[in-house]
Amino acid sequence: MSTAGFQFDNTYARELEGFYVPWKGAEVPAPRMIRFNRPLADQLGLDTEALDSEAGAAIFAGHTAPEGAVPLAMAYAGHQFGGFSPQLGDGRALLLGEVIDTEGKRCDIHLKGSGRTPFSRGGDGKAVLGPVLREYIIGEAMHALGVPTTRALAAVATGEQVMRQDGPEPGAVLARVASSHLRVGTFQFFAARGETERLRQLADYAIARHYPELMGQPDRYLGLLKAVRDRQAALIAQWMLVGFVHGVMNTDNMTISGETIDYGPCAFIDGYDPATVFSSIDQHGRYAYGNQPKIAQWNLARLAETLLDLINPEDSDDAVREASDVVNGFPLAYERAWLSGMRLKLGLTTKEDGDMELATGFLAVLETQNADFTRVFRSLSSSVSGDAEATRALFDNPAGFDVWLPLWQARMERDEGPAEARVQAMNRVNPVYVPRNHMVEAALASATKGDLAPFEQLLTVLEDPYTERPGLEVFALGAPSDFGPYTTYCGT
Repeated sequence: MSTAGFQFDNTYARELEGFYVPWKGAEVPAPRMIRFNRPLADQLGLDTEALDSEAGAAIFAGHTAPEGAVPLAMAYAGHQFGGFSPQLGDGRALLLGEVIDTEGKRCDIHLKGSGRTPFSRGGDGKAVLGPVLREYIIGEAMHALGVPTTRALAAVATGEQVMRQDGPEPGAVLARVASSHLRVGTFQFFAARGETERLRQLADYAIARHYPELMGQPDRYLGLLKAVRDRQAALIAQWMLVGFVHGVMNTDNMTISGETIDYGPCAFIDGYDPATVFSSIDQHGRYAYGNQPKIAQWNLARLAETLLDLINPEDSDDAVREASDVVNGFPLAYERAWLSGMRLKLGLTTKEDGDMELATGFLAVLETQNADFTRVFRSLSSSVSGDAEATRALFDNPAGFDVWLPLWQARMERDEGPAEARVQAMNRVNPVYVPRNHMVEAALASATKGDLAPFEQLLTVLEDPYTERPGLEVFALGAPSDFGPYTTYCGT
């Protein structure tokens, strides 16, 4: 196909030979566009009319490659649930290429579910419709919530049936966009092989692409570790503030850019409980909602290990000390990011020493009641003027809230600004709508049966999560009592 607006500049393929395997997607019988993200395509400078077509579906299925693309399967390793796998890689995905968007930002276009690669490890390399649409929904919802994330450019049906545990399911491919697909596991791949010069090449590439202010600095590799720490701390704080559970925080799912990647067994909490686990394979709660900051620090330590020979090749003990200082600074970086966001959620514009206790005290009240996280925070803005009944009504027993409420009210009196401005500010950070798990499952079930209307409606609601709209009240509610315990799967 002609370029269709693709202006490829494939630095990964050009500058990092040996870090990937050139490959091509599998041919599929009948690629068909299910959902094309026209606004994102416009932002990427693509020809939306040319791509929202049968020919575009063939491209995004991996069936054909557009002019200028250099499809490749990226190499990486990773710790999966704490156990190290020295070779993982794109087992069912391809980096199609890189484009420069209309704002001058470099973006990867990546296909997920495009067939077997040399990294498939016995898998079929395919994806099925449900998980593809889940990633489309959650990724776009996270973007609308303001959380750094990969985004969905297109979802394509392949026209084939893919065998899974419960039988054949319709095959699909997701085309997603990210500022890059460099992972902690990418560094681990070469560190495990003792390939220090390739590690240096990779680190310099990551710096040039994501942290150009570090280029040429003598301590740039330690600076890289600090920069990744700060971005990942800010990212995890945002996850926690919107009630998001990633579900599979393996090191190969942690990006150097600080973007959320790989929406497999992910979900949003309804009731607030730090022990919440949704993933069917997380038997011991390693990646529970409340554990996510600790796991992010653990993953950062694995990145630090790969950089030691670059940080100080002459003195390994000094390298360990310097890297440890950075890793040990993660809790403070996270706490600052989280508390800053929590102040906004609570309507506070100034800082006081007791704000952490105020925030954690409120969460403790929520936990004892298993109260709906999203609804309670959204309702708080109605309490600014002194009418707290809407919030009280969300608790089975509001006694704990009644103890906390005057502490918050006294804190607001010491804060600045008029009440109306405070309400508006709170409503800009406390969403009305998040991807409620029962809504997501209903949309996916309908889509699998051929009815995309619930999927399209859910996407429309989630595009503007902070604006309450009449007629959409059901999308703001938690799961009905008969929904039962929620379990998610990787979709592989």
